[in-house]
Amino acid sequence: MSITPGKAERENLCRLLEIARDEDLGAGDVTGAILPRGATAHGRFVARQDLVVCGAALLGEIVSAYDPSMTVTPHAEEGAFASAGDVLAECAGRARAVLSAERVALNFLQRLSGIASWTRRYVEAVAGMEAVVCDTRKTTPGWRSLEKYAVRCGGGCNHRMGLYDAVLVKDNHLAMLAAADPKMALSGLGDRLTEARTRLGEGGFVEVEVDTLEQLAEAMKLPVDVVLLDNMPPDALREAVRMRDEAGRGDAVALEASGGVTLETVRAVAEAGVDRIAVGALTHSAPAVDIALEVDLD
Repeated sequence: MSITPGKAERENLCRLLEIARDEDLGAGDVTGAILPRGATAHGRFVARQDLVVCGAALLGEIVSAYDPSMTVTPHAEEGAFASAGDVLAECAGRARAVLSAERVALNFLQRLSGIASWTRRYVEAVAGMEAVVCDTRKTTPGWRSLEKYAVRCGGGCNHRMGLYDAVLVKDNHLAMLAAADPKMALSGLGDRLTEARTRLGEGGFVEVEVDTLEQLAEAMKLPVDVVLLDNMPPDALREAVRMRDEAGRGDAVALEASGGVTLETVRAVAEAGVDRIAVGALTHSAPAVDIALEVDLD
């Protein structure tokens, strides 16, 4: 199934692009002004390393912000693997506009393809396992829709988009509830979670975080869809899966491992039998990939 940016991603791009263009272009490209006014050029976005493509489908909108007459022809599908030397897309237009748009276009393409490529490494590391690799809210402020789109291009899955579309009760929530009411504990959340579910739209879910297997036993008695197993080693994760299955809740409650998962440890986490693995590093630690724009005058 092909992956394409939707309304949310394009709206996110539009907001970011206005900022990126203004901070780079300012009052005008004083270097580009030395080029002949009527000169035209064409360019090729070339991968300088193996990567997973993300953002090529957005290049047309990016360059149009500099000159609506510029054209872009993508040569690689979103989410596709590209080898070093592959041409990802071509652009054509006024030489001044092509060079003015170069850096910002590359910044978007390199960042998004970097996240997609980094995600693909995690996905490949758990190949053959049942667990899916999910992102988190640890995204670059303002970039969330685009960065989560890049995760999907890399073969990962999106967790909640924000605080508005899913319930996730974490340790700090429980600490504050206990401070307000010393009698309040994890086991007493049932009514509150049932009421919170009424505020969710389609696709929303209710999740609670636990740090121990004792807390897991309590959480599985609650009206939850997912239990987050925070910073548990593989042996504890396997026991958590056994407890869930023996309680007959295997079809009702998904188990999600989270906390410090790396490329070196993600396979062992998946082999423990959990359903989901949340990896903040997909977005907060993904390195940008190397892509260049090679330009020729017509």
